[in-house]
Amino acid sequence: MCNLSNFYYIMEELDLIVESVQHDMEAAVKHLDHAFQRIRAGRASTNMVQDVMVEYYGAMTPINQVANVSVPDAMTISIQPWDAKAINDIEKAIINSNLGFAPSNNGINIILNVPPLTEERRRELAKQAKSETEDTKVVVRNARQNGLKELKKLDGVSEDIIKGIEADIQVLTDKYVKICDEHLKVKEAEIMKV
Repeated sequence: MCNLSNFYYIMEELDLIVESVQHDMEAAVKHLDHAFQRIRAGRASTNMVQDVMVEYYGAMTPINQVANVSVPDAMTISIQPWDAKAINDIEKAIINSNLGFAPSNNGINIILNVPPLTEERRRELAKQAKSETEDTKVVVRNARQNGLKELKKLDGVSEDIIKGIEADIQVLTDKYVKICDEHLKVKEAEIMKV
Protein backbone atom coordinates (compact mmCIF):
# COMPACT_ATOMS: atom_id res chain seq x y z
CA MET A 1 0.00 0.00 0.00
CA CYS A 2 2.87 2.33 0.81
CA ASN A 3 4.34 1.83 -2.69
CA LEU A 4 0.99 2.58 -4.31
CA SER A 5 0.57 5.88 -2.44
CA ASN A 6 4.17 6.78 -3.32
CA PHE A 7 3.41 5.99 -6.97
CA TYR A 8 0.36 8.30 -6.95
CA TYR A 9 2.42 11.03 -5.27
CA ILE A 10 5.12 10.78 -7.94
CA MET A 11 2.57 10.77 -10.78
CA GLU A 12 0.92 13.84 -9.28
CA GLU A 13 4.29 15.59 -9.08
CA LEU A 14 4.98 14.72 -12.73
CA ASP A 15 1.56 16.09 -13.76
CA LEU A 16 2.23 19.29 -11.82
CA ILE A 17 5.57 19.77 -13.59
CA VAL A 18 3.98 19.36 -17.03
CA GLU A 19 1.06 21.67 -16.10
CA SER A 20 3.49 24.30 -14.81
CA VAL A 21 5.53 24.16 -18.02
CA GLN A 22 2.37 24.46 -20.14
CA HIS A 23 1.09 27.37 -18.01
CA ASP A 24 4.39 29.25 -18.43
CA MET A 25 4.33 28.67 -22.19
CA GLU A 26 0.71 29.87 -22.48
CA ALA A 27 1.59 32.98 -20.48
CA ALA A 28 4.49 33.67 -22.86
CA VAL A 29 2.17 33.49 -25.90
CA LYS A 30 -0.36 35.78 -24.18
CA HIS A 31 2.45 38.25 -23.54
CA LEU A 32 3.42 38.04 -27.22
CA ASP A 33 -0.16 38.79 -28.27
CA HIS A 34 -0.21 41.79 -25.93
CA ALA A 35 3.11 43.01 -27.36
CA PHE A 36 1.72 42.64 -30.89
CA GLN A 37 -1.28 44.81 -29.99
CA ARG A 38 1.10 47.67 -29.24
CA ILE A 39 2.74 47.34 -32.68
CA ARG A 40 0.47 49.38 -34.89
CA ALA A 41 -0.23 48.16 -38.38
CA GLY A 42 -1.40 51.36 -40.03
CA ARG A 43 -5.03 51.34 -38.91
CA ALA A 44 -6.17 53.19 -35.82
CA SER A 45 -7.05 50.98 -32.86
CA THR A 46 -7.87 51.59 -29.21
CA ASN A 47 -5.18 49.01 -28.41
CA MET A 48 -2.55 51.55 -29.47
CA VAL A 49 -3.16 53.63 -26.33
CA GLN A 50 -4.29 50.92 -23.89
CA ASP A 51 -0.98 50.96 -22.00
CA VAL A 52 -0.93 54.74 -21.54
CA MET A 53 -1.04 55.61 -17.83
CA VAL A 54 -2.44 59.00 -16.82
CA GLU A 55 -1.65 60.75 -13.55
CA TYR A 56 -5.18 61.29 -12.29
CA TYR A 57 -5.62 62.83 -8.83
CA GLY A 58 -2.16 61.65 -7.83
CA ALA A 59 -2.55 58.03 -8.97
CA MET A 60 -1.33 56.43 -12.17
CA THR A 61 -4.50 55.26 -13.93
CA PRO A 62 -5.02 53.47 -17.28
CA ILE A 63 -6.32 55.85 -19.93
CA ASN A 64 -9.51 53.83 -20.47
CA GLN A 65 -10.48 54.46 -16.83
CA VAL A 66 -10.37 58.27 -17.18
CA ALA A 67 -11.69 58.69 -20.71
CA ASN A 68 -13.75 57.16 -23.48
CA VAL A 69 -11.35 55.93 -26.17
CA SER A 70 -12.88 55.36 -29.59
CA VAL A 71 -11.93 55.01 -33.25
CA PRO A 72 -14.21 57.20 -35.39
CA ASP A 73 -12.40 56.19 -38.60
CA ALA A 74 -9.44 54.09 -39.78
CA MET A 75 -6.90 56.87 -39.23
CA THR A 76 -8.15 58.60 -36.04
CA ILE A 77 -8.32 57.82 -32.32
CA SER A 78 -10.63 60.01 -30.25
CA ILE A 79 -10.17 60.34 -26.48
CA GLN A 80 -12.90 62.09 -24.54
CA PRO A 81 -12.17 62.51 -20.80
CA TRP A 82 -14.99 61.97 -18.34
CA ASP A 83 -13.55 64.80 -16.26
CA ALA A 84 -12.74 67.89 -18.36
CA LYS A 85 -9.97 68.84 -15.90
CA ALA A 86 -8.03 65.70 -16.88
CA ILE A 87 -7.62 66.62 -20.55
CA ASN A 88 -4.17 68.19 -20.12
CA ASP A 89 -2.95 65.24 -18.00
CA ILE A 90 -4.14 62.80 -20.68
CA GLU A 91 -2.43 64.81 -23.42
CA LYS A 92 0.81 64.90 -21.40
CA ALA A 93 0.63 61.12 -20.78
CA ILE A 94 0.23 60.44 -24.51
CA ILE A 95 3.22 62.64 -25.36
CA ASN A 96 5.35 60.98 -22.64
CA SER A 97 4.37 57.46 -23.74
CA ASN A 98 6.59 57.70 -26.86
CA LEU A 99 3.88 56.29 -29.12
CA GLY A 100 4.82 58.77 -31.81
CA PHE A 101 1.47 60.58 -31.84
CA ALA A 102 1.02 64.35 -31.79
CA PRO A 103 -2.24 64.83 -29.88
CA SER A 104 -4.50 67.75 -30.76
CA ASN A 105 -6.67 69.07 -27.94
CA ASN A 106 -9.83 71.01 -28.73
CA GLY A 107 -10.83 71.48 -25.09
CA ILE A 108 -13.45 68.72 -25.19
CA ASN A 109 -11.51 65.75 -26.51
CA ILE A 110 -8.10 64.73 -27.81
CA ILE A 111 -7.65 63.59 -31.39
CA LEU A 112 -4.76 61.37 -32.44
CA ASN A 113 -4.15 61.14 -36.18
CA VAL A 114 -2.55 57.84 -37.14
CA PRO A 115 -0.27 58.58 -40.09
CA PRO A 116 -0.03 56.01 -42.86
CA LEU A 117 3.04 53.83 -42.54
CA THR A 118 5.98 54.23 -44.89
CA GLU A 119 7.61 51.12 -46.35
CA GLU A 120 10.66 51.70 -44.14
CA ARG A 121 8.48 51.99 -41.01
CA ARG A 122 6.61 48.80 -41.96
CA ARG A 123 9.94 46.96 -42.17
CA GLU A 124 10.96 48.34 -38.75
CA LEU A 125 7.66 47.18 -37.24
CA ALA A 126 8.02 43.74 -38.84
CA LYS A 127 11.53 43.52 -37.37
CA GLN A 128 10.14 44.55 -33.97
CA ALA A 129 7.45 41.85 -34.22
CA LYS A 130 10.10 39.26 -35.12
CA SER A 131 12.21 40.34 -32.15
CA GLU A 132 9.22 40.01 -29.79
CA THR A 133 8.58 36.54 -31.21
CA GLU A 134 12.19 35.45 -30.69
CA ASP A 135 12.08 36.72 -27.09
CA THR A 136 8.90 34.72 -26.53
CA LYS A 137 10.49 31.58 -27.96
CA VAL A 138 13.34 32.03 -25.47
CA VAL A 139 10.79 32.19 -22.64
CA VAL A 140 9.11 29.01 -23.98
CA ARG A 141 12.46 27.21 -24.09
CA ASN A 142 13.32 28.43 -20.60
CA ALA A 143 10.02 26.97 -19.38
CA ARG A 144 11.09 23.66 -20.92
CA GLN A 145 14.48 23.86 -19.18
CA ASN A 146 12.84 24.63 -15.83
CA GLY A 147 10.53 21.64 -16.26
CA LEU A 148 13.45 19.35 -17.08
CA LYS A 149 15.34 20.61 -14.00
CA GLU A 150 12.32 19.86 -11.82
CA LEU A 151 12.19 16.33 -13.28
CA LYS A 152 15.81 15.71 -12.35
CA LYS A 153 15.05 16.66 -8.73
CA LEU A 154 12.53 13.82 -8.35
CA ASP A 155 13.79 10.68 -6.62
CA GLY A 156 12.54 7.15 -7.15
CA VAL A 157 11.16 7.66 -10.66
CA SER A 158 12.06 5.17 -13.36
CA GLU A 159 14.14 6.37 -16.27
CA ASP A 160 11.41 5.32 -18.73
CA ILE A 161 8.83 7.55 -17.02
CA ILE A 162 11.28 10.47 -16.95
CA LYS A 163 12.03 9.99 -20.69
CA GLY A 164 8.27 9.93 -21.41
CA ILE A 165 7.68 13.18 -19.49
CA GLU A 166 10.70 14.79 -21.19
CA ALA A 167 9.15 13.82 -24.55
CA ASP A 168 5.80 15.35 -23.46
CA ILE A 169 7.55 18.59 -22.48
CA GLN A 170 9.36 18.65 -25.86
CA VAL A 171 6.02 18.20 -27.66
CA LEU A 172 4.64 21.19 -25.70
CA THR A 173 7.74 23.23 -26.55
CA ASP A 174 7.41 22.47 -30.26
CA LYS A 175 3.70 23.29 -30.14
CA TYR A 176 4.21 26.71 -28.51
CA VAL A 177 7.18 27.63 -30.73
CA LYS A 178 4.95 26.84 -33.73
CA ILE A 179 2.15 29.00 -32.25
CA CYS A 180 4.64 31.88 -31.89
CA ASP A 181 5.66 31.50 -35.55
CA GLU A 182 2.01 31.44 -36.66
CA HIS A 183 1.21 34.58 -34.68
CA LEU A 184 4.25 36.30 -36.21
CA LYS A 185 3.17 35.33 -39.73
CA VAL A 186 -0.28 36.89 -39.16
CA LYS A 187 1.21 40.06 -37.62
CA GLU A 188 3.76 40.48 -40.42
CA ALA A 189 1.00 40.15 -43.03
CA GLU A 190 -1.03 42.77 -41.12
CA ILE A 191 1.96 45.15 -40.92
CA MET A 192 2.98 44.79 -44.56
CA LYS A 193 -0.58 45.14 -45.92
CA VAL A 194 -0.89 48.54 -47.57
